[in-house]
Amino acid sequence: MNQTRWLVALAASLCAYGAAGSSVARAQNVVPGNAATGEALYSRCLACHALAYDRTGPRHCGLFGRRAGSVPGYAYSQAMKESKIVWDDESLNLFLKSPMEAVPGTSMGYAGISSGQERADVIAYLKKENASATCADR
Repeated sequence: MNQTRWLVALAASLCAYGAAGSSVARAQNVVPGNAATGEALYSRCLACHALAYDRTGPRHCGLFGRRAGSVPGYAYSQAMKESKIVWDDESLNLFLKSPMEAVPGTSMGYAGISSGQERADVIAYLKKENASATCADR
C-alpha cells in the first residue's frame, strides 16, 4: 500500500472511530429515569405545579411536544413566551437543571435539580403521566 493510500485509510479510520466515540459519549450522557422515583421527587413540584391544572406554575399534562409559554390562559413571563423551547427530554433536562440559566428572565424562581439522575426520574414520571388517563384530553 502506498503512503497516500495508507494515510487516507488511517484518516478514514480515525474519523469513523471519532464519530462512533462521540455517539457513545452522547449515549452515556442519557441517564435512564425511574418513573416511580420520579413520582416521589415530583412532590417538590406540587408547591407550584399540578399535572392537570394550572397553579402558580402551568400544568404539566400535554407538556411533551408543547412550545414553552403556550398554555392558553396562563400568565407566562415574556422570557418564557419568547424562548422558542419545545419541551422534550433534552430541553426539559436543561431547564430542570437550572431554570434561570436556561431561560433568563423566567418567573420560575427555582434553583433547579442538580442531580442528573433525579432530573431523569422526574422526566420519566412526567412522560408516564402524560401518556396516562390523568392527562387524556388535557
